[in-house]
Amino acid sequence: MTDQASTPESDIPGKPTAASRTTLSHIMGHNDTNLLGTVHGGVIMKLVDDAAGAVAGRHSGGPAVTASMDEMAFLEPVRVGDLVHVKAQVNWTGRTSMEVGVRVLAERWNESTPAQQVGTAYLVFAAVDADGKPRRVPPVLPETERDERRYQEAQIRRTHRLARRRAIMDLREKRAAEGLDD
Repeated sequence: MTDQASTPESDIPGKPTAASRTTLSHIMGHNDTNLLGTVHGGVIMKLVDDAAGAVAGRHSGGPAVTASMDEMAFLEPVRVGDLVHVKAQVNWTGRTSMEVGVRVLAERWNESTPAQQVGTAYLVFAAVDADGKPRRVPPVLPETERDERRYQEAQIRRTHRLARRRAIMDLREKRAAEGLDD
């Protein structure tokens, strides 16, 4: 497993993945539907953000705000009467930010069939103090091989996020220098 119990820039003790992992469950009703009669993606996204925010706050020991939603994939439609379970955990931590991975499962409220995965998401949260300024977060300590894989995948997503941001900024600066300011 990744040894993150102590890092050179941090004297904050690490926390195991399980310390902040959570599940949020909700039965979908008629007021959750879109024009097609299935559950609106925005309803699922709010549940995802709520569960991820709880995990980020638990892990960081205080307020944390959504910085970005890296990816949200809807794999199957959710229907009225589905019992939706949103499972979230911290996958990776930086100095003041955390990636939270979320799995969305759905099952019929009145059947004993196994829940089916209907969505996934990755969100980045920033821990903030009472003044809204960034604050340090404890390192996450992967506990299982699955946690370790998620940690490594999160590092790849972070590298891609930073490279994409850098490429966009470079392009904007180049366009501005050419007098093509938008």
